[in-house]
Amino acid sequence: MSNFVPTIVAFFAYATLAFFFWRAQVAGNAEALNRGGVGNAIGVPLALHAGLLYNNLIVGSSLNLSLAYAISLILWLTVLVYWIARFFYPLANMLSLVLPLAAIGVLLPELFPDTRGLSAPTSWMFDAHVLVAMMAYSLFTIAALHAGLMSFVEKGLHHATLPRILKNLPPLLTMETLLFRIIGVGLVLLTLTLGSGILFSEQIFGKPWQFSHKVLFGFISWSVFSVLLLGRAIKGWRGRTAVRWTLSGFGFLVLAYLGTKFVLEIVLHR
Repeated sequence: MSNFVPTIVAFFAYATLAFFFWRAQVAGNAEALNRGGVGNAIGVPLALHAGLLYNNLIVGSSLNLSLAYAISLILWLTVLVYWIARFFYPLANMLSLVLPLAAIGVLLPELFPDTRGLSAPTSWMFDAHVLVAMMAYSLFTIAALHAGLMSFVEKGLHHATLPRILKNLPPLLTMETLLFRIIGVGLVLLTLTLGSGILFSEQIFGKPWQFSHKVLFGFISWSVFSVLLLGRAIKGWRGRTAVRWTLSGFGFLVLAYLGTKFVLEIVLHR
């Protein structure tokens, strides 16, 4: 119950800000709203959400790895990325899309307080490894959503069927630049995750490193994103090529982590 009040406050703060941004987007002045006090006010629910995530993360001496927490973390990080990036790119209209999702995400740990995702008490190295991994997965989830939206906007522009709510989104070149920067940071975190898992397996997991399906799909995903960044740097890959590679890399990452979590928690109930 200790999290109930800040959860409700964060939910209504996200929802209220989403309403203001949607209304401003329809009126065509969302960017002015973003640069003013309303845009800065997003920091309030972000801070509340961060505190709630921290409280849900540590349960006694165990680490909460439940699916509800993972989704909530992804949505929090999504808003954070766009909120920070707004100082460098015109992304006000992106915030109007992600704020409603964040309002839902902040409720998930309260609605589904599942403890089956708790890890056994381990070491700080295990906690750090898992947190870096979840941050990497979160960033690549954002990249996949970003790429999917880019593809949708590009097809809509070609066929003149773009919904009104998406017509005021940032230019595709701006969205593409941000996409590659998100992938770059995500790849660094994924490299740390895979590297630490191999080099410090006994300290982190308490047993020698073992090759598994998670490792296989993790390395395939790492390879896909690495090739994508090299293709971007050497051959100038962009547009549909970038979208296809991004979604492919994310698909392998889903098989490595979220797919396993879904089967264990939702299908097998353990």
